[in-house]
Amino acid sequence: MVPSGRRANGYRDYSERDVHLLRFVQRARALGFSVADCRELLALYLDPGRSAAEVKRLALARIREIERRIRELEAMKRALEHLAEKCHGEDRPDCPILDDLAAEETETAPAPAA
Repeated sequence: MVPSGRRANGYRDYSERDVHLLRFVQRARALGFSVADCRELLALYLDPGRSAAEVKRLALARIREIERRIRELEAMKRALEHLAEKCHGEDRPDCPILDDLAAEETETAPAPAA
């Protein structure tokens, strides 16, 4: 997609097709596809001889990435819940949460997802 020319006021004029393609990319980005994936999806969308298998491959790869990220977030949540349980939340200065964050190595830190 080639950027449209600018008017004297600096605004761009977009055709309906351009707006449609921009919304396509916006939707793909909202689903978490990378810029490179968006380029590939857009190329596939514009190719009438495309293979739906390629589109599905990209979608399944994105699902796997989302699932990996969910596992990481769940591990982080468990680690924080564990730390919060250890903290009494009193007016005393000692804090197991801060102690854990300051530790060289910690047992509560989430392990990297495989």
